[in-house]
Amino acid sequence: MAIWLDHTSKVIVQGMTGSEGRKHTQRMVMFGTRIVAGVTPGKGGQSLTFEEDPIPIYNTVREARHATGATVSVIFVPAAYTKAAVLDAIDSGVELVVCITEGVPVKDTAEFFAAAQAKGVRLIGPNCPGIISPGRSNVGIIPPNIARTGHIGLVSKSGTLTYQMMYELGDLGFSTAVGIGGDPIIGTTHIDCLQAFEEDDETDCMVMIGEIGGDAEERAAAYIAEHVSKP
Repeated sequence: MAIWLDHTSKVIVQGMTGSEGRKHTQRMVMFGTRIVAGVTPGKGGQSLTFEEDPIPIYNTVREARHATGATVSVIFVPAAYTKAAVLDAIDSGVELVVCITEGVPVKDTAEFFAAAQAKGVRLIGPNCPGIISPGRSNVGIIPPNIARTGHIGLVSKSGTLTYQMMYELGDLGFSTAVGIGGDPIIGTTHIDCLQAFEEDDETDCMVMIGEIGGDAEERAAAYIAEHVSKP
């Protein structure tokens, strides 16, 4: 098992035709992630080829999801257009939205965070490295060469320390690693991940990484004391 992401997950890349989207799509495909579509408004009907396989581009996430049955969307869209992109993903009916973009205005995040909660869509980010279940799927920008399969669940507010911890504990390996991002408003919290890891049969222990600012770590500590039995 893994939390929220596995080898069956079908993934849409919003902003695939941009430089960052194209680069990280290539990395995700090489890792084995099932990328089934890209979305760029105005470029529907085109396609991009990765590892000799053409991936179709659609104008909206709703169109892409209808055509492919995708359940996950990852967003590589400039900050000015991120709110519209996230709302498009939420409205499409996907189950998980991973927003990599940094510099998103807090007002915009507040709006799409509320929309995600209202629709029951899990949002990771914004301003995060994403989520990876080694050996299964990688959605975001976590370097796959440091990802090895094991039984540690990792949740980190710091992107850089996500990579550092995966490198340091590579010999032990991870069930899932989640970079939740450090913006003032984020979709998925430490507590959300701790609860999921507690319930995951293949996660034996957890690593939680915080960051200066806010009280998320204190709230997570209180949650651990009451609800977490794994080390």
